[in-house]
This record gives sequence, C-alpha cells and structure tokens, in this order.
Amino acid sequence: MADTDVLGFWKIAEADPQRLAVVDPHYNEITYGELAELTNRIVHGLRAAGLSTGDQVTTVLPNGIEQVAASMAAYQGGYYLTTVNWHLAGPEIAYIVNDSETKAFIVHEDFVDQALRVLEDSDVPAANRFSVGSIDGFRPLSELVDAQPATRPDDLTTGSFMFYTSGTTGRPKGVRRALPGVHPDESAAGSGGLFMLLGIMPHQENVHITQAPLYHTAVNIWCTTSLHMGHPAVVMGRWNAEGALERIDRYKVTQSHMVPTMFHRLLQLPDEVKERYDVSSLRRMIHAAAPCPVETKQKMLDWWGDCIWEYYAATEGGGTYIPPEEWRQYPGTVGRPWPGSEVIVVDEDGNRLPPGASGTIYMKMPTGQTFEYYKDKDKTDKARLGEEFFTVGDVGYFNDDGYLFLNDRANDMIIVGGMNIYPAEIEGALLQSSLVGDAAVFGIPNEDTGEEIKAVIEPAAGVAADDDTRGAIMEFLRDQIAKQKWPRSIDFTDEMPRDPNGKLYKRRLRDPYWEGKTRAI
Repeated sequence: MADTDVLGFWKIAEADPQRLAVVDPHYNEITYGELAELTNRIVHGLRAAGLSTGDQVTTVLPNGIEQVAASMAAYQGGYYLTTVNWHLAGPEIAYIVNDSETKAFIVHEDFVDQALRVLEDSDVPAANRFSVGSIDGFRPLSELVDAQPATRPDDLTTGSFMFYTSGTTGRPKGVRRALPGVHPDESAAGSGGLFMLLGIMPHQENVHITQAPLYHTAVNIWCTTSLHMGHPAVVMGRWNAEGALERIDRYKVTQSHMVPTMFHRLLQLPDEVKERYDVSSLRRMIHAAAPCPVETKQKMLDWWGDCIWEYYAATEGGGTYIPPEEWRQYPGTVGRPWPGSEVIVVDEDGNRLPPGASGTIYMKMPTGQTFEYYKDKDKTDKARLGEEFFTVGDVGYFNDDGYLFLNDRANDMIIVGGMNIYPAEIEGALLQSSLVGDAAVFGIPNEDTGEEIKAVIEPAAGVAADDDTRGAIMEFLRDQIAKQKWPRSIDFTDEMPRDPNGKLYKRRLRDPYWEGKTRAI
C-alpha cells in the first residue's frame, strides 16, 4: 500500500500502528497505534462521564501527549474543545470555563495554583474535573481513561475547537462553528487543504515541529492536521532557538508554523551555534500571526533558503498566502487570496476601494461555513459585511498586482512576539485599582518582540505619580491578569485626552513613541 493511499489519523493508525506519532518536550515518543488507543479511551471515558455530542471539554495543559490526545479525542468524539492559555490567572480561566459551559475540565499540576482558584467559581461537576498529576479537588486523569476499552467507539462524529478571542469589552469570546455532522475519518482525510496549498503533501517523510503553545489556534490545528497527513509531530515545551535547531537536525524536520519573534531569536544565535545543526531537511517553514520585518525575513531566507512561506488569516477564517519567490518581488506583502478565499478592502461605508487605497480588510467565510462569537450577537454582527464577509479590524491595501499589505490595526491590538494582546482587558483591570483614575494601554516599539505593552495612568485624586505608585499598581495587576499582559512600563499623565463624550484619543499618547519609526501593523 502506498503511503499516500491513507489519510486521517485513525486510518493511518490502523494501517501503520508502529509509525511515530508524537515526540513530547522530554523526547518521549508515542506511536500512531498507542495514541489512537489513548484517544479512544478518552472518548469512552467522557461518554461514561455523561458527555454527548456538542458538549464542551476545556483543558489547561502544557505542550505534551495529553494535550494532543485530548484534541484528537474531542475531534473524533463530537465535542467542542477549548484549550486555555495557561498564562491566564484563575478568574480569567474560570470565566472561559463557565462561559463555554464546560462539561469536562482537564488541567495539569504545573498550574495547580490557578486551577485551585478556578474551583472557587467553576460550574463544572466535581466528578468531571480531572488532573494530570495531583491537584486537590480534581480526579486523576487515569480515572477517566484506565478502565476504558482501547477499541474505537461507535457512532462517532466530528467535533470542533472553540478558541477564545477578545471581545470589545475586554472579555474573551469563543469563536464557535456548527459541527459538520460527518464521521471524523471523512473530515480528517480532507483536513489538509491549506497544507497542500502551501506545498505540504501527505506522507513523503514530512515531519512537523510544534514550536509554540498548543493553546494557540493555528499551532494546535497545524499539529493535529500534520497527524492526519501522516506526519509525526515533534512537540517543544518552552521554546528556545538552539533547542529548535537541535530537534530540526535530530528528527529531520520538514515543516513548522512560526512567528517572526522566533526568527529574531534564531538570527541572534552565534554563527558557530547556527553552523552546528543541519537544517537542510526544511521544506516549508510557514509564518503568520504577526508582521515580519522585511530585513528579518530576508536574513532567514538567506540562511534557510526558499522554504519560508507566509499566510494571513484569522481564527474566524481567511485569507492570503505568499510563496518566497513572490515575496522577493513584493517585500512586505502578506500575499494574494488563496483559492476559494475572497479578500476585499472597503471604506467606512462598505464600498470597495481601488488598489493603493487603505481601508478595512474583510475576508469571505469559507463556502458552507459560518461562525459566531459565542453569546455575543452584537460582536458577531459588527464583524460582518453582508452575509458573506467578516473582519477582525485590520487595515491595509492591495497593490496594483493584487498583493495585500497591512498598515494598521483598527482595534488597537498589540502584537507581542506573535501573540495578540488586547488593551481593553488590561485597561479594565487597571481601573479596578483605587490608585488609578484613568488608564490607556497601547503598543510601543520593541526590537525583539515587535511591540511591548505601555500603560499611561492618570492617578486617582490624591495619589502621587511616582515609583511607589508604579510598584503598587504592578503588584495589584499581578493577581488580576496573566503575566504576558503586564505592562513593561507605566507613565503618568495629569489628564487623559478624552472628548466630552468620553472618547479616548489614544494616538495622542501613542504617536510620540513611534516618531521616526514605521509601525508594522
């Protein structure tokens, strides 16, 4: 049987159970057959726990075999799965757990402190809270799976991820699609369309490396899709540049999904370290999630050759893509719409704009697919243009040859090392402090991560604008929001620039930091 005759994780596991499936961050390996049996046990266990098609499973797990297995199990069991950012504080996790109406909650003992805080507000039945390792108030994950059969369950249907994105109020909102209603083998076999568009074919000795947390939308989808395509997945924990090169060399990695910050860190390695590892196996190293400086991408192309492709999309759908040879012709572009995707630029009235004119970017939802922001009809409606197009608030333009360029983020999103940071959430947390009268948060230049978080505070009446106040505000934030959202610095202002209706002119605060620099977004 030819390799390319079999697609879909479980079909490949049947045909070749000894094939390597996943290498975890500690170099532990699991085969297709072993991983398939684990996913089967999880589905049997969730059914025994009372879950049925369309129910919600939520995880707070580090990169590893358990996270991959939970993702694959939800896919074949017909569940919605939310993989929560483990940097979040307990109350933030509890909000997502409750908002998504979680029926089964799986956490890791690495996050015991926040997991215990979730219990204070969680609606999840005590019997359906499971832990990898020991956490008070959670049952060992072994109690979910060990007594269950390894055989594949009957009556399977495809599940779906429900990833969370920030709402306009700063509260995250789940991006939820209707379940497709087809057997997971059928959907799995057809899941690699974007891969093949980017030249990543089934089998052919391809090997994927997962270099970022699996709670990210694209990262998880690229890892699980690789398994459906017959590609082993080498999963890193905490990313570091030399560790990535070592795994690329050791496992003859061919593909990955990356962000520009990784390129920065790789390029900063000494030449003798770069030369220590063989990267000749690389075929398609795809980057997205944040704009990449032209100079950085050029240096990576010079080092790795024409294996670096780029695409532009969103959790909700998308988008555009650009092969390296075309990018060389139009440096800085994020490409042209891929087949079946329509991308337009419009003015404030929804009229399409000509080449060279900047406006809001809208993308057409994939044929037969729609999404909603879970429990937020207003946000869903505001993101739509007619029945077919949606936006995430990006601003850009097409050149005369149909290549898209980004030049702003209308929603003031901050992008730190490829991660989206939403100012409204941080501002909301700051305003809970008795020391803060008003607050504004925005991105300022950072050579390594692209941007860093700056907060400008109008102190409350009688509060001094000094270092003691800065320290007290930061101490307050540490228990309110995840570390990745903490401002790198705080400045003070006597009066926030707001109009009589309360509108904040954030550019008046932000622009001085960008003088002489071109903001990439």
